[in-house]
Amino acid sequence: MSAELKSADITLIQRILPHRYPFLLVDKVVDIDGTNSARGIKNVTMNEPHFQGHFPGTPIMPGVTLVEAMGQTAGVMIGVGGDLVDREALIYFMSIDKCKFRRKVVPGDVVELEIKTLRGKPGGKMWRFAGRALVEGEVAAEAEIAAMLDLK
Repeated sequence: MSAELKSADITLIQRILPHRYPFLLVDKVVDIDGTNSARGIKNVTMNEPHFQGHFPGTPIMPGVTLVEAMGQTAGVMIGVGGDLVDREALIYFMSIDKCKFRRKVVPGDVVELEIKTLRGKPGGKMWRFAGRALVEGEVAAEAEIAAMLDLK
């Protein structure tokens, strides 16, 4: 790890990602080590729109939103580590591999989203990440994500 880890609050996240409510799925990103690794934080609350239908009476955060939150965390990491703040960069999923769901995520949980770069470098277009979503240290989901960076 580098000597100086960075972080991104919600204001900085919105300067990097184009996502907005209800699809902005990361509240802050901490421990950003350049473009090598980062840890996102998602506070799960009952007022999120997907809980109206998934599942009524037994609210469970959809697995696909956990994977999206991993992708958004990776995007913030690349934005901070690659100096892309206010550059209108878009990062698109190219593939999602080795995806597993291990436990339910429910309102009141705090999800930690661990991201590590497997392939990619600042200035590059193609990236590959390993991601894990954890609740209280227990793995809720994991996946390998390939993405393409598009600068306008």
